[in-house]
Amino acid sequence: MRFAQLKVTGGSKIVADETPHWDRLAETFDVERVNHWDAYSFLDGIHINGAESYFARLRRMIRGQHHRVGASRLGGYAAHAAWLEDHRRQSNGALVAKVISNGLSAPISRLWKGYWQRAA
Repeated sequence: MRFAQLKVTGGSKIVADETPHWDRLAETFDVERVNHWDAYSFLDGIHINGAESYFARLRRMIRGQHHRVGASRLGGYAAHAAWLEDHRRQSNGALVAKVISNGLSAPISRLWKGYWQRAA
C-alpha cells in the first residue's frame, strides 16, 4: 500500500481486475474494477488492456531476449519495457535519435556500468 501511495499521483483512477489483492487500494484510491466473469477486459467503459499488453510484452522480453532476470535488475528491465510500450508507435529512426540523445545526456549509471563483468 505504501508503494502505491508513493508512486501514484493523488486523484488518479486505478483500473484493476477483481483479484482480491487490489482491495486495499480502494481504501485510498478511486478504483474501477473489471469483473472477468462479466467481460474479459472491457466493461462499462473501463478496461485493463494497457496493463495486460505491457505485462505480456515484459514476459515475452524476459523469456525471449534476456532468458532470465534477477530480482535486483527486474526494475530496470520493467522500466525499459515500459519505455518501449510508451513509444511503440514511433518510427525506428525517431527512437534511435531519442535513445542516442538520452544516452549522451545521462550520467554514468553506477548500477548498470559493467554489470556484465560481475560474477554471477
